[in-house]
Amino acid sequence: MKKKNYTPEQKNTLFVSITTAFITTFMGSALNLSVPDIEKDFGVSAAEIGWVITVYMLTCAALAVPFGRIADRGSRKRILWMGILIFWICSVAGIFSAGMRSLLLSRLGQGIGASMIFSTNIAILVETFDKELRGRVLGYSTGSTYAGLSAGPVLGGFLNYNFGWKSIFIAAAVVSAAAFYGAYKKLPDESCSKERVSLDWKGMLLYISSVYGLMYGLSKLTSSQSGPFILAGGAMLMFLFIRTELKQKNPLIEDRLFKENPSYSFSNLAALLNYGATYAVSYLISIYLQIIIGYDSQTSGLILTASPLVMALLSPVAGRLSDNHSPYLMSSIGMSFCAAALAMFSFLPQESSTARIIGALILSGIGFALFTSPNTNAVMASVERENYGTASSILATMRSVGHTVSMAVVTLIMGAYLGNTALDKADSETLMTAIHTCFYVFTALCAAGIFIALKRKI
Repeated sequence: MKKKNYTPEQKNTLFVSITTAFITTFMGSALNLSVPDIEKDFGVSAAEIGWVITVYMLTCAALAVPFGRIADRGSRKRILWMGILIFWICSVAGIFSAGMRSLLLSRLGQGIGASMIFSTNIAILVETFDKELRGRVLGYSTGSTYAGLSAGPVLGGFLNYNFGWKSIFIAAAVVSAAAFYGAYKKLPDESCSKERVSLDWKGMLLYISSVYGLMYGLSKLTSSQSGPFILAGGAMLMFLFIRTELKQKNPLIEDRLFKENPSYSFSNLAALLNYGATYAVSYLISIYLQIIIGYDSQTSGLILTASPLVMALLSPVAGRLSDNHSPYLMSSIGMSFCAAALAMFSFLPQESSTARIIGALILSGIGFALFTSPNTNAVMASVERENYGTASSILATMRSVGHTVSMAVVTLIMGAYLGNTALDKADSETLMTAIHTCFYVFTALCAAGIFIALKRKI
C-alpha cells in the first residue's frame, strides 16, 4: 500500500495530540517520588500531602465528560487550547508555590486543564484524519500516553533528585507552551454543532459530585474510616444522576449511546476491565522485585520499563493493524495477551529469574498495545461526529476509574493479609500470597474483559 503523506494541518494536529497526551499523563505520576521533599519544604502532614496527587486525578476524571459535552456543542478547538492554556498557567503557578494552599490550587487547575484536553484531543485527531489512517495516529497518541505514564516516576524522580520538585512544573510549562502554540495558531477552526442546545447543568453537577465521591471513596476505602461512607454517598449521587438524566431532554450523556450501540457499550466496559486489571501490575512487581527478590529501586525501575517501552513502540503498529483489520478483533486479541501475562504473574515463585519477569512484562506490554489503540479506534468508529468529544471523554474516564479500582483492589487484599504491618516488615510467604491473590483477581477481571470484548461485532 502506498504511503500517504500527512498535510501540514494533520502533522500539527498529531503534534498537539502527542504532546498533550504525554504531559497530562506525565503530571499524573511525576510528583509521586517528590512527596517527601514537598512534605519537608512545607511542613505538612502525610494526609495533606496526599492531596497533591489525588486532587489532580479526581479533577481529571470528574470534569472530562462535562467538558466533552460542552465541546460537542461548541468548538473543540477552543476547549482544547483553553485547556492547554489553563494547564500552562497552573504549571507556572506550581513553580512559584510558596505553600500548600497555592500548590494544591495549581494542581487543581492542572486537573481542570487536563480534563479539557482529555475531552477533545482524541476527538480532534479522529476528525482530522481519514478512517484508513485513524488507527495509526491513535496508536501514536496512545503510545505517547503510556510513555507519559511510564516516564512520570522515572523522569520525575530524576528531576526531583537533581533539580528539586519545582523542576517538574518547569518541564510541564515548557511542553504545554509548545502544545498551546500548535493548538491556538495552527489547528483549524470548527464548530461541532450549528444548533444552540441548552446544557444539562444539573446533570453536570450531579455527575461531577458522584465521580468525586466514588473515586475518592475507593481510594480511601481501607485507609480512612470515612472512605466507605464517601463511596456510598458517591454511589447514591450516581444513582440520582442516572434517574435525572433519563428525564432530561438534552442530557449530559445520551442513553442512546449505550442502549442503541452495543459495540460502544462493550468497548467502554472492556476498557474499564482492562485498565482495572493492569494498572497495578507495576506497583505489585516493584514490591516483588525490591522486597521479595532484593533488588534496589534503580534496578527494579529499569526492569519495569520493559512493559511501557513495548507499549510505546508497538502502539502505532497496533493502531495501523486496526486500520486494515477489525479493531474489535485486534483489541480482543490484546486483552487475551494481557490475561496470559497476568496468569504468569499469578504463579511467580518466591525466587524467579529476571528473564522470566521481563518476559511476562513484555507480554503484558504487547497485550496492552494491541488492546488500547484498536479499542480506542473501535470506540470512536462507533459514534457520530457530533458525539466525538463525549465518547473520547467517557473513554478517558474509564481509564481513570479503572486505575482507581486497580489500586483499591490491591489495598483491600494487602490489608486483608498484612493488616497494619509495613511491606518491608511482612513475612515473605504472606506477602507472596497477597501478591498472588491480587493477580488472581486481575486475571479474572481480564478474562471477563475478553468475554465482553468478544460480544462486539467482529
